[in-house]
Formats: sequence, C-alpha cells, structure tokens
Amino acid sequence: MTLSIVHADPRFVVVDKPSGLLSVPGKGPANADCVAARVKSMFPHATGPMVVHRLDMDTSGLLIVALDADAQRDLSRQFERRLVDKTYVAVLQGVLDRDSGEIDLPLRPDVDHRPYQIVDFVHGRRALTRFRVLSREASRTRVEFVAITGRAHQLRVHAADPVYRGPPGAVARELNGMEGRRRGLGHPILGDPLYGDPESAPRLMLHAGWISFTHPSTGERVEVTSTVPF
Repeated sequence: MTLSIVHADPRFVVVDKPSGLLSVPGKGPANADCVAARVKSMFPHATGPMVVHRLDMDTSGLLIVALDADAQRDLSRQFERRLVDKTYVAVLQGVLDRDSGEIDLPLRPDVDHRPYQIVDFVHGRRALTRFRVLSREASRTRVEFVAITGRAHQLRVHAADPVYRGPPGAVARELNGMEGRRRGLGHPILGDPLYGDPESAPRLMLHAGWISFTHPSTGERVEVTSTVPF
C-alpha cells in the first residue's frame, strides 16, 4: 500500500491514504503501520507528525497531517468549528431514487458490538450528511457525500440505514424513537464489511476526494483533490 504525498508544506502535508491502511496506530505491534508512522519516517525533522483527523481503515483518500504542534492545534480547531470542507465519492448498492438531499440521523456507538455505530434519536449525537447522485447504473449508484458533521462511520451508516439492523448475531431492533422518522438511503456502500455486503466489491467503495481548509500560517485557502480510484 503506497502512501502518496499530494500536497507538501513546511507545516503540514496532505496524503492520499490507500484503503486498508490505518490513520493512527492500532493495538499491538501488528497494527503499528499507519499514516502517522509513515509520515514520520518521510519527515524525520518534523516535531510531528500529528494526525488532525482520521479516515476509516477501509476508506481511501485525502488526510491532513500536521508537522508541528501549533499547526495541529490550528487545523484541529478548524475541524471543530466546521471550517474544513470535504467531499467523498461512494458507490452504493442498488439504484437510489432520490437525486439529492440530506440525511439527519443521530449516531452513537453500539456498546455491545464495537466498533459498530447505530442510529439513536434519544442518546445519539447529531450526524448530518448531504448527498447528490453523480450517476446511475443497472444495479448501483455513484454519489457525492458531504459530511457536515464528522461522526465515526457516519457516511456508511447513513447510506445503509434502514437496511442495516445490527452486526451479525445481534438482535434486530428499532431504537429509541425511530417510528415515523425519515431514515437513511437504504443502499449500503459496496464492499462495506460492517454495514453491507463485503463480497459486493473488492474494497469499501468510499473515497475522500476533495478537501479545503485555511493555511495555518498564511490564512490562504488550500484546496486539494484526489482522483477517485474506482
């Protein structure tokens, strides 16, 4: 898995993370390989690297890594204040009948089945996604996602709900006030090993293809694009 540097700056880099690579180290030496470790080896002079945000291991695309503590604080603050714009491209299973819209479904961790996330209108944190259809084929739909909030697995759950009813072995259930509410797209992302059919594609078909943020030194807007690999 090659990690490409698509934008280099003395204070940060933007990398194109391949699907299957962790953003930060996992538990144990077998999971030490990650974006943070690779950037550190590429830029040994840096006081970082410090990952500003994360992508799921199965998701590919653009990831900002700060090379000093002040840059990390500035960029992290931009994420907290929702001053960073990002778009994703995904390929969904089936044909979506809506052209565009919003998905507003609060999420929380499924404490009995981590790392799964579930919709919960009482205890969940707000999660808002905008989408628009890019193209339709006989049995799948290519969409653009804009994650207004940044919850774990947000796009994956919003795409799959209400088809997704919990991990294997869990009891299917309706959670806290779902009755009569607008649901998700009902079309899981192809290749999703958690919320869809892992055999439907060779990988999770989700890619972070565009990001825009403010340079921590100059105040100028930085925009970076990555070619969708599927």
